Amino acid sequence: MADRGASILSFPDDWPDHPDPILALHRMGSFDWDLEAGSLQLDAQARELFELSGRDDRPEALRGKVPADDAHRLDAVVDRALRDGSESYGAYFRVRLRDGSLRWTHTQGSVRRDADGRPYRIIGIVRDATEELRAGAERSEWRAAAEARRRRTDVVQAATAALAHAHTVQDVIDVLEENRGIGHLGATSVVMGLVEGARIRLVAEGPEGSFVPGTRVTRIDDPYPMSEAVRTLAPRFIESPEEFAASYPLLWPHLTDLRITSAAYLPLVAQGRPVGALGLLYHDKSGFSAEDRNVLVALASSIAQSLMRAMLYEEEKDLAAGLQQAMLPRTIPDVPGADIAVRYRSGSLGRDIGGDWYDVIPLPGGRVGAVIGDVQGHDTHAAAVMGQLRIVLRAYAVEGHDPVTVMARASVFLHELDTDRFATCLYAEADPATGLVRLVRAGHVDPLVRDGGGTCRRTPVVGGLPLGLSAEFGRTDYPVSTFELGPGQTLLLFTDGLVERPGTDLADGVRDLGEQVSSGPDDVQDLADELIGAAARRGGGDDMALLLLRRRGPAAQQAGGRLRLHVGAGDPEALSEARHMIRAAVRAWDAADRADEVELVADELVTNALLHTEGAAVVTLRVLAGPGARRRLRVEVEDSSSAQPRRREAGESAVSGRGLLLVDLLTERRGVEACGGGKRVWCEFGLPAGVTAAPA
Repeated sequence: MADRGASILSFPDDWPDHPDPILALHRMGSFDWDLEAGSLQLDAQARELFELSGRDDRPEALRGKVPADDAHRLDAVVDRALRDGSESYGAYFRVRLRDGSLRWTHTQGSVRRDADGRPYRIIGIVRDATEELRAGAERSEWRAAAEARRRRTDVVQAATAALAHAHTVQDVIDVLEENRGIGHLGATSVVMGLVEGARIRLVAEGPEGSFVPGTRVTRIDDPYPMSEAVRTLAPRFIESPEEFAASYPLLWPHLTDLRITSAAYLPLVAQGRPVGALGLLYHDKSGFSAEDRNVLVALASSIAQSLMRAMLYEEEKDLAAGLQQAMLPRTIPDVPGADIAVRYRSGSLGRDIGGDWYDVIPLPGGRVGAVIGDVQGHDTHAAAVMGQLRIVLRAYAVEGHDPVTVMARASVFLHELDTDRFATCLYAEADPATGLVRLVRAGHVDPLVRDGGGTCRRTPVVGGLPLGLSAEFGRTDYPVSTFELGPGQTLLLFTDGLVERPGTDLADGVRDLGEQVSSGPDDVQDLADELIGAAARRGGGDDMALLLLRRRGPAAQQAGGRLRLHVGAGDPEALSEARHMIRAAVRAWDAADRADEVELVADELVTNALLHTEGAAVVTLRVLAGPGARRRLRVEVEDSSSAQPRRREAGESAVSGRGLLLVDLLTERRGVEACGGGKRVWCEFGLPAGVTAAPA
């Protein structure tokens, strides 16, 4: 409670000296003051007390109703409470009515503060204090009665403060069923029902098991007091067992064991429509005074407003979550040679959803594209932009573009989209057969790699600007980072919501995540559950997405036995990467002794295709079955020209013309096949018997 002496304003001379601020409850309402938004919400009783007919939610709208000297004193009390860290305050002030007369009122507010102690909201009540202050002469009786009234009012204030934290309907139910809450009103049993169409469904009861059988779901037109309160929008006070038995003969026989002496059934009305009803049953109370009724009506008003906020919140959250889930992939494809786990968790409230996303894209030749990204902002627009960006990025990847082109085109798309948002993204193109991974990073956090033994390390990736910004500044030439993911190693891609913590550096969060990964389970599904669960328990308001890709062991890699690469014309980096991937594939197939020869021959065939056709080349490596236990490695290079390759005799000083001669010397067989409008040049190497053949 606030310092009462400091909160009492001056009174007329003929009133008692220093009257106690006992809370009379002849007329009382509640308010919700959002300090950040600058809005003040009053319930119907509070508006009636101030004689307000409009719905102006600005605090300034009340200033004209309060005399200037009272307004200054009231402002001082509130300002002092906000500055000195008080949890509550109280103050008397006058209100000017329509007929020009003044009414004394009292307000009591509870100050809500964030984790830093900054006030952001005031929840409280306001009541008519005229009779309270006029009755000061009858001190002893007045004090005793007022003390009882104060206790009842404290219950209303405590319930209102608790309900201010209720985000869901279940939160509201928990407040009602909590023994230290409404139970202080002396009720033996508490029941609450929600209106669902033409029915009322009971959602809360206390103590447990006290509800009447057969009344879990009732109709609004049934002969029950709760139904009557909803139908008439008026409270129903039952002041004796005889009245209960006469008015509700179907219900009363089921309540005799509870020894009920009186009951109050209150409609829960918000925005002019009933959302439910509250029933309070007493075993030691006979009748309800005017003050009792006012307390219960004020309580019902607070509960109704909280219920309406909770239902709107749940509707908005369901809508937002449904929208975001619709934007994410429904299923994750099976990728030969790899185990993949993805997780997504929304960490925000209501419509404040984010633009985090993940995707797993099957690519030709057994490769897979892994995407993690985050669109700027936390709203439905961010989710909508995320969905569009995910789709176009997937389309560019499926078309066969290299990671740099995929990322550059996605950036241009986002820049040309009618939005001011940008996005961070990390795109990894992985070949589980060879372990080769190519990564392109656009302003996103670096990935982690966990070794088979559990050691986890951060993998630095040279990056570019976020998507949208890179196109705006003409810097879409993203660098490519290449590394080999060994058998049993796991690549972890994640958004910053998984590692961000208030007041800590992002690098510290990444380091902590690495420690969790190191000590986590080997199975990627179990590991993903543990990581996302730990982040959820830690809390935070940001969404988080996680993608884990684990390369299986050597035996699983041999079963693939196939590699397909696209080498663009005039792209020396693509040719260099193709050499690296070919060498890695041959080693993975237990044919390391032929790696140099295969790389040399494949390089020669690809170079010929690029030089003599002025177009792109597609190189394919496959392990084929041969006679008996013998196996063959086949290299195929496709191009768009139908012209047949010719072997030339090179002179001693010539720098070219020996390519096909090398192919003939190093391979067992070679040939040329027509392929659409172009051709396919192929050659074969003998392999050890242990190498498993791929499907032809």
